[in-house]
Amino acid sequence: MIKNIAFNTQQLKSILHVLTLILCLFIGTVALIGCGDSQNQLNIFTWPGYISDEIRAGFEQEFGVKVIVDTYGSNEDLLAKLKAGASGYDIIMPSDYMVSKMIQMELLAKLDRDKITNYDKISPFYLDKYFDPKNNYSIPYTFGTAGIAYDSSVITSVVDSWNVFWDIKNKNQFSMLDDQRETPGVALKLLGYSLNTKDIDQLQQAKEKLIQQRNLVKQYKNEAEELLISGDVVMAHCWSGDAFRAAEKRPSIKYVIPKEGSSQFIDNVCIPKSAPHIELAHKFINYLLRPEINAKISTFTMYGTCVPSAKAYLPKKLLEHKDIYPSKETMDSLEWLKDLGDFTQKYSRVWDEVKAN
Repeated sequence: MIKNIAFNTQQLKSILHVLTLILCLFIGTVALIGCGDSQNQLNIFTWPGYISDEIRAGFEQEFGVKVIVDTYGSNEDLLAKLKAGASGYDIIMPSDYMVSKMIQMELLAKLDRDKITNYDKISPFYLDKYFDPKNNYSIPYTFGTAGIAYDSSVITSVVDSWNVFWDIKNKNQFSMLDDQRETPGVALKLLGYSLNTKDIDQLQQAKEKLIQQRNLVKQYKNEAEELLISGDVVMAHCWSGDAFRAAEKRPSIKYVIPKEGSSQFIDNVCIPKSAPHIELAHKFINYLLRPEINAKISTFTMYGTCVPSAKAYLPKKLLEHKDIYPSKETMDSLEWLKDLGDFTQKYSRVWDEVKAN
């Protein structure tokens, strides 16, 4: 009997080939189900903590659809996923420089402005920026900055410079963003250079500065909010919204934009060219621009609203929050991170070398 069921090499290869095809078909079917092939489902790929349950549920109830939210940790993670062929997402939320990169790579669908009737509610200040001059591919979602959050009950000295992250007395008490542009940007600013330098010598100096700092850093992490609230760190290089949300639960946490300057950003709502539900995606964008809904976004994320009329719906504490909308003097010290084309690979290499140390 054993002899009768033996297979030669060619037969085994054929069987393995068939099994491989079946497995691929199974994986493909699961992927389709996971992405939601139904016309009654909206698939969103965004930053953690960017879509509240209230906003998701409100859209679901009004439009009779299901909203699925998936998250990424950085703009580069988002790009990698799309380049790898992820085709089930209807809404993505890249930052400014990544929008320009995705436009060049033809990854974004051109928006149908006729379907976004609330477009005129956006402040002109947040429109026609360098990354999408006519906003053909992007709609501003939130405005924010990068800076230093610190627990003032522990850190009693003045915090006004990026230098605090090189002070030996703060060893193992702080985190830095795990970001190939933001964290090298800190070193560049401290050295007096632009966040967008293409000078290889300046970038090398920034790399050496970060390598010197490496043993002082407790953790590289983008989600600084949880680290600050738990007390795992008493100081963090972070995005403003994380700092303000952490301060809601731990009031001793303060936020400052260092005197050397920092980055500012607009995170945007875009539709991938491969989106399966483009009509529904336009409805969602228009929904987000309603003043009362946009106010909920700002209240939830603690980032600035790009819709002036939304301020009528904001709680008093946000209207009076001086750091969400920085002064003109502070704004003048901020830079937009820009797509540097092929030179971006050098930033990526620098960041890999820093973390390897």
